[in-house]
Amino acid sequence: MTPDALAALVSASVTDLIQANKLCLPEGYLVNASVERPKNREHGDYATNVAMTLAKPAHTPPRVIGELLAAELEKSPAVASAVVAGPGFVNITLEAASQGEVASRIVAQGDHYGQGTSQRGRWINIEFISANPTGPIHLGHTRWAAVGDSIARVLRAQGADVTREFYINDRGVQMDRFGESIMNAAHGRPAPEGGYHGSYVKDLAAEIVANDRGVTDLPIDEQLVMFRELGYRLMLEAQQESLTRFGTEFDVWYSERTLHESGAVDRAFEQLRGQGHLYEAGGAIWLRTSDFDDDKDRVLVKADGDLTYFASDTAYYVDKRARGADRCIYLLGADHHGYVNRLRAVAACAGDDPDANIEVLIGQLVKMVKGGEEVRMSKRAGNVITIDDLVDEVGVDAARYSLIRYPVDSPLVLDVDLLLRRSNDNPVYYVQYASARIASVLRNAAELGIDWRTAAFDPALLDHERESDLLGVLGEFPRIVASAAELREPHRVARYLETLATAYHRFYDVCRVLPMGEEPVDGRHVARLWLCAASRQVFVNGLGLLGVSAPERM
Repeated sequence: MTPDALAALVSASVTDLIQANKLCLPEGYLVNASVERPKNREHGDYATNVAMTLAKPAHTPPRVIGELLAAELEKSPAVASAVVAGPGFVNITLEAASQGEVASRIVAQGDHYGQGTSQRGRWINIEFISANPTGPIHLGHTRWAAVGDSIARVLRAQGADVTREFYINDRGVQMDRFGESIMNAAHGRPAPEGGYHGSYVKDLAAEIVANDRGVTDLPIDEQLVMFRELGYRLMLEAQQESLTRFGTEFDVWYSERTLHESGAVDRAFEQLRGQGHLYEAGGAIWLRTSDFDDDKDRVLVKADGDLTYFASDTAYYVDKRARGADRCIYLLGADHHGYVNRLRAVAACAGDDPDANIEVLIGQLVKMVKGGEEVRMSKRAGNVITIDDLVDEVGVDAARYSLIRYPVDSPLVLDVDLLLRRSNDNPVYYVQYASARIASVLRNAAELGIDWRTAAFDPALLDHERESDLLGVLGEFPRIVASAAELREPHRVARYLETLATAYHRFYDVCRVLPMGEEPVDGRHVARLWLCAASRQVFVNGLGLLGVSAPERM
């Protein structure tokens, strides 16, 4: 029996008490029962506090309700015992067969185990990288490349329609500086003031010249445009290749230029003007964001007619909503705290509910340490650590897992030496090794000719304390995924997998799975192979939500 099924049984038992006139609640009162795994397993497999939550509306002491509920629960063949403890907790111990059925349910559901419907009916746009196409993807963006992608995965696992979006900052003076930097490199000159450095600039210049040897003979203005546009195209392709290598794909690569060229900015201004939140002052056009908790109104068009960068931000949000997104999630860097109220105010000015239609997550900085010293420079990019630097050092799996494993609002230090260590100190190795260990057990079973899938599975045989512990952890997976989606916290999945790995290792250390020597195969061996297969499936599903592989051999 899964935790959700047990919670449903508790709710149904309360309903039975009401119908039997043993418990009286106000008409229309909604019973919302929940169960949790107790820290001390001597207290049972699960515990519920529903008796305490019902005490006030029922005008009945919680222990009295608890005694009634415990007696009702013990009528179920799935419940071995139900005991009232403390102020009114009901500790529940399940029959082994009931809990063991979790294993067969997981194997039957396969890749779908852990999926749910909590986000069904929602169209969510998640923009988790906003970058200039003027250099490689850096370490800060890499954290979002992992976390944002994983958030999208858990949202989809809960039924949401998700659009993953990359916003290309391809408009403005930085693009001209980028083009001039490449042009200067082609002529052997240093980068201009405020320009771009690093060997990648020279590589771009060499590739452009090799493909069009006449480019350096053009007038300077034409050269600048050529180097800018060709460099832009090559750099964007390189960013896309790096992200694909990292296991992060985007549904939409949205160009800021396109935003302006398509008329989206004018349409957004027209909508905001219709909402009554645009006004003119001092020759400029302003958005009245201070009406919605921003610290001041924001300029969209300066007195000289130039658009501000905030004009693009504003039009971009309106465009996302016009494309059908119910909720727009932004993942921004640590230096963007001021954008939270600003973007919420934009949503309100557009006639939306900021609490329902927009969400801004702020991530903290990432450092990379090697040999006890912080790594500060990239061989290729010059002044930043890139996504390719990280992957070259530790691999995709270790990089992704480590970036996702911590809440994004906490600074993160990646220890290269630790991530290369093949030991239990390395979290990604610890989890992947547990998964690979199970795969090895299942291979060995096949070599011994044990066809556990077709053999009779008796879940009641999974009655060892370590088997019960493991089954309890496996049953929690759907709730972990649902909470990770609801809270946008995929690190919950990573930490859960570490708990699962510990539970599996403890089980394997004391419960022999395969027969020894000439020992015949019995029902307990088969039952434990089902439990192993269920555990392996959850590792595969959980690591998949992180974009991390579940190797069969290590």
